[in-house]
Amino acid sequence: MKDGFLKIACATPDVRVGDCEYNTDRILELIGEAYTKHVKIVCFPELSITGYTCGDLFLQETLQRAAEESLLRIAEKTREMEIISIVGLPVSVKSRLFNCAAVIYQGQILGIVPKSKIPCYGNSSENRWFTEAEDEDYAVYFGEDPVLFGINQTFCCNQISGFAFGVEICEDLYAPDAPSAVLAANGAALIFNLSASPASVGKAAHRRNLVQAKSGTLTCAYALANAGIGESTTDLVFDGRNLIAENGRILAEAEPFAQGLTITEIDTARLASERLQTRRIPRMDDYMKNSFDMAVEETTLTRHIPKNPFIPEDPALRSERCAEILRMQAVGLMSRMKAIGCKNAVLGLSGGLDSTLALIVTAHAFDLLGLDRSGIHTITMPCFGTTDRTYQNACELAKKYGSVLREIRIEDSVRLHFRDIGHDESVHNAAYENAQARERTQILMDIANDVNGLVVGTGDLSELALGWATYNGDHMSNYGVNGSIPKTLVRHLVRYEAEHAEKELSDILLDILDTPVSPELLPPDSQGKIAQKTEDLVGPYELHDFFLYYVIRHGFAPAKIFRMAKYAFAGEYEDAVIFKWLKTFYRRFFTQQFKRSCLPDGVGVGSVGLSPRTGFRMPSDASMNVWMKALDKLEETIS
Repeated sequence: MKDGFLKIACATPDVRVGDCEYNTDRILELIGEAYTKHVKIVCFPELSITGYTCGDLFLQETLQRAAEESLLRIAEKTREMEIISIVGLPVSVKSRLFNCAAVIYQGQILGIVPKSKIPCYGNSSENRWFTEAEDEDYAVYFGEDPVLFGINQTFCCNQISGFAFGVEICEDLYAPDAPSAVLAANGAALIFNLSASPASVGKAAHRRNLVQAKSGTLTCAYALANAGIGESTTDLVFDGRNLIAENGRILAEAEPFAQGLTITEIDTARLASERLQTRRIPRMDDYMKNSFDMAVEETTLTRHIPKNPFIPEDPALRSERCAEILRMQAVGLMSRMKAIGCKNAVLGLSGGLDSTLALIVTAHAFDLLGLDRSGIHTITMPCFGTTDRTYQNACELAKKYGSVLREIRIEDSVRLHFRDIGHDESVHNAAYENAQARERTQILMDIANDVNGLVVGTGDLSELALGWATYNGDHMSNYGVNGSIPKTLVRHLVRYEAEHAEKELSDILLDILDTPVSPELLPPDSQGKIAQKTEDLVGPYELHDFFLYYVIRHGFAPAKIFRMAKYAFAGEYEDAVIFKWLKTFYRRFFTQQFKRSCLPDGVGVGSVGLSPRTGFRMPSDASMNVWMKALDKLEETIS
């Protein structure tokens, strides 16, 4: 549960219809197995103690008493286990029978939750035996202890903020006024559903979509445990397809007709962050909160944590996303040009990734506007660090996209500037590098004035996060098309364009993708190759994009991000290397905010942005001390 990770499970036991003793033995076996795997909550199917398909046997007092005795037995047998178990059974209250879920922890029954929605269609006959829950809570007795009975209750851990859950039963999932909505409003970040949903053609996919959508709509984790083999097959069959979703994403699911445990980890801190940012769930405080104590321990992670959180892992979805993003970028630029009556665009083309993507986007925008691409003025400005490879790629790329290419060598201008300010050209400091970047920006702005055009910015989101841009140099433009695109995503967008381009253009794009990322502000090496490689200086962009996503999107603490990065990049980077660049990220992120406070306009395409208007808002002089102290404390555990 450390860092908000909570291991949960859905369990489908073998069942004998009406045999409470046998069923209880199987339930206890699975609880024991879950406990050895450090699961903290395990949920069983609907009416799991008796079996769901008992029919009129539910009305037999003998079966009802046997179920209650089994419940007490489960509570007693798990008294020494720090695991919450949620099991299903029929409960007779005030001369009525209810289909219920019982929540058990360390020998206590924390609460009994009755089913709210009783189906009365198709093959279901539940309303023949069970009564729908009413909006009323009262105490019932199991043995000598009173237990809260009713739908108006959530279950909360005293030690961990955000660890609160609620329970609903099967049909509740499908109802338009499902209890889960009110449970979420009362603070439940996890919803457990005890289900006995019979299999039929197409139903599994429908149920999966509902669970996935429900978890996204309520910004929660939703775990559904379904009945399986052993239930009566007189008219129906049950497939045991358990599902666990978190905020719109399926984390784990069982194979059809499988038995046993479906286990994963829920990130309660991530859910809390999402709710804090979106605030789309109205807050209520009407429900009884059943609190319990549970020791905080580190959860062994098994859930998948993607290395590239900005990029879909499914190839088809990735291709679809790339097409959508390129369209959004192009429409953003198109709309700005249309609004100001501009028919010319100016951009600096270096032969690197960012300016390549900017040209791609500009070409698409011109096509949307119905303008001839000769209105795109691509300017290549070789200087001290320009290599032949990037120069040739820039020239060929400009021609292939039908733009007007103009070469302006800036060595003499920069040297004149050095003379004016008294800078020694042999001193390769920040002034040496930034003079080149600012000279290029001045040229672009002046040409834009000359052709009545708009300067298209090329800098990307990762560079903005790290401040890897020259203030009032490549930092500035009239409209930045890449400002919300992280470097890892830039690569995929350029690759997508290459995959859909004719061969000669595709070859150029692929060679640009294979070129080391560099601002080319320092002279090449003795072989004429790039000497100044960005990732050698500031760190791997795949790590920085990982950090960026979890710092901005979820506000996670350094220790949690470090832990997640170690897990995601296991075998690729040593712990010390990950920590080194994490510390670099935080230091640069804080010290370079002043560059982000005055960014030009640019289209936002995702949930993470650094625009001072619509993205991340932060004072330029904010102190980083709290984060640095957290990193120093973390460093002590590494060394």
